[in-house]
Amino acid sequence: MSTDIRLAKAADLPALVALEERCFEGDRLSARSIKGFIREGAHLLVVLTCDERIVAYSLLLFRRGTLLSRLYSLALHADFRGRGLAQRLMADAEKRARARGCLFLRLEVRSDNPGAIRLYEKLGYTHFDVVEDYYEDGCSALRMEKPLLPAHDASLVAQAPDYYRQTTEFTCGPAALLMAMHRQRPELAMNRREELQLWREATTIYMCSGHGGCSPHGLALAALRRQFRVQLYISDNGTPFIDSVRQPEKRAVMEEVHRDFVAQLADYGAQVTVSPLDKQQFKQLLDTHDDMIALISTWALDRNRSPHWVYVHRADQHYVYMHDPDGNHINPARTDSHWQSESDFRHVPLAIDDFTAMASFGRRRLRCLLAITAL
Repeated sequence: MSTDIRLAKAADLPALVALEERCFEGDRLSARSIKGFIREGAHLLVVLTCDERIVAYSLLLFRRGTLLSRLYSLALHADFRGRGLAQRLMADAEKRARARGCLFLRLEVRSDNPGAIRLYEKLGYTHFDVVEDYYEDGCSALRMEKPLLPAHDASLVAQAPDYYRQTTEFTCGPAALLMAMHRQRPELAMNRREELQLWREATTIYMCSGHGGCSPHGLALAALRRQFRVQLYISDNGTPFIDSVRQPEKRAVMEEVHRDFVAQLADYGAQVTVSPLDKQQFKQLLDTHDDMIALISTWALDRNRSPHWVYVHRADQHYVYMHDPDGNHINPARTDSHWQSESDFRHVPLAIDDFTAMASFGRRRLRCLLAITAL
């Protein structure tokens, strides 16, 4: 029997559709989806052939701008099981993810599939989460992960701080702040009520054409009111995000709110450091503080230039690890977002130089880090 592993090509579509229908009763990829995954993108669709017949495939997804990969699906024809082919496909997937610089490979597996779970455990995958009602038929999923470089601990994601997903499009700042405060003080609840309360306290009233975003000064004040120590490092102490607002009356409101935030921070005696926050300073601050929220531009992640807050909970000489509160908000304009899961947003590794490049926003290149410490 001659076997081969290669990238899928357009001519493979009928065979892949037939294999999908044979292997899965639900949660199937459509022919249209498979066709899309054959094209180039932030994914790799790989087939395994026996005597030139497609008998298995693996589908790898990559989160753009990060060092994270996820096995979305692995299918193997029942007549070819027990021959080590699934293990060969997994080894190939890990090799391809490693070649892209990924630090971890994650996957979801049905909790009622002990054979697949045993295989993944044998290959060094550890489970870090259980997701109820994950599949179409209501079956739960185990989330599993394997480090792709020897220096990385498989337990890092399991030991990572609790994750909270923002519940609106405009509350990334409150969600990131909630995670940082909860790690310092676990009794602090992370829920929608507190998320929206933080937003009401920290919003700059207007931003772009939608709901107001949260300013770094407002988020710092919200943490101070909850008895946390804050250190705000910012490249420009002017009114944040005002360049995105054209109407003079709205700009005037934003400036007034900002002046009030600055005055209140002074009353608290809060430490606000205005500095260019160049690459060296950025690395020093990431090394100094354990829990920080950072302002980034989402361009590197989804090709949208939007301001976004993330929670940075770990950094070393080479990498930054963040919880991205965006969770799984499906964006019709992003062709890859439908296939993302929450595991693509938790304990996300990034090269530290890539992170410092994305951690600025707007024409003024606003940079901001907010360090949170329990009193």
